[in-house]
Amino acid sequence: MLFEQVASGGCRSYLIGCAESCAAALIDPELSQIDRYLALAARHSLRIRYVIDTHTHADHFSATRELARRLDVPIAMHQASPAPFVDMRLGDGESVVVGQLRINVMHTPGHTRDSMCLHAENRLFTGDTLLMGATGRTDLPTGDPEALHDSLFNRVLKLDPALEVYPAHEYKNRSHSTIAQELEQNPRLQKRDRGEFVQMMRNLNLSMPTHLTEALRTNLSGGKTITQLLAEAAAVVTFMSLAELKSRIDAHDTDLVILDVRERDAYAAGHVPGARLLPRGQLELRVNEELPDPTIRILTVCEFGRVSTLAAATLRQIGFQRAIALDGGMKGWREAGYPLVSS
Repeated sequence: MLFEQVASGGCRSYLIGCAESCAAALIDPELSQIDRYLALAARHSLRIRYVIDTHTHADHFSATRELARRLDVPIAMHQASPAPFVDMRLGDGESVVVGQLRINVMHTPGHTRDSMCLHAENRLFTGDTLLMGATGRTDLPTGDPEALHDSLFNRVLKLDPALEVYPAHEYKNRSHSTIAQELEQNPRLQKRDRGEFVQMMRNLNLSMPTHLTEALRTNLSGGKTITQLLAEAAAVVTFMSLAELKSRIDAHDTDLVILDVRERDAYAAGHVPGARLLPRGQLELRVNEELPDPTIRILTVCEFGRVSTLAAATLRQIGFQRAIALDGGMKGWREAGYPLVSS
């Protein structure tokens, strides 16, 4: 089995492939690592045939939908997954065939209702059911400490003690563990009594994941993250530096329309000399009135450079092909000590 582990912060994902057939599967891919996955597959002459999530992630953004679109491959999850875009709904005891490899499915609810572990040769990909030195939490949507106890003590921990454990998260830069090591050293697994285990899990008092709402929204619906929207906008927009804008203002450049897309109070508190106000929320509705000439060069400006990038992309989509954005925004402009006009 060809094998690659990819770390992204505390997230872990896995590329596993069959050397004979060059077929591969990608387990728990994370959105920011798409180019890395594709590069690793190319390096090993692998073709990714399946993208698999071990459960509905609540703390990071899954790359399965984007990879499935790019590669024209199915998304596989457990049949209990609420996501409407899943192509292969896997059941307990079933297998996914990847060339000569068999990826065996074990339904392990507890962290989430749709959690599953995947067994391939001597490796067990445990998702968030079993971590190194810990377990998945049970206080997020569809979490159930009783179900987690059953999944761990009646199923996972009864597998071959020599099986290598590869979880979906790891925060101490360890590559893997074994079931035997977890049974001996994992402090949460020392609470083997069901009642004691459940009480422990209900009193962990963990902080909520930073991107909980957005992660659940995008991972359940297949919608885009804000980062994706910004990246897509930046891919079709060019930028002007702060220094370049300053020099053009000093030179009284009349070929440039500076469009401040912040709200009126922010604009009034201080804007670039000569900038016109057209808030981003009104752009599409007022653009024909405010900017009747689609051939003009427009520079969009906002506070940090993100909203202006989206605005410039929108302007290009509706025909203003010379729309660009200010790199650095008003925050950078003020920090550079460049002139401001208040109104």
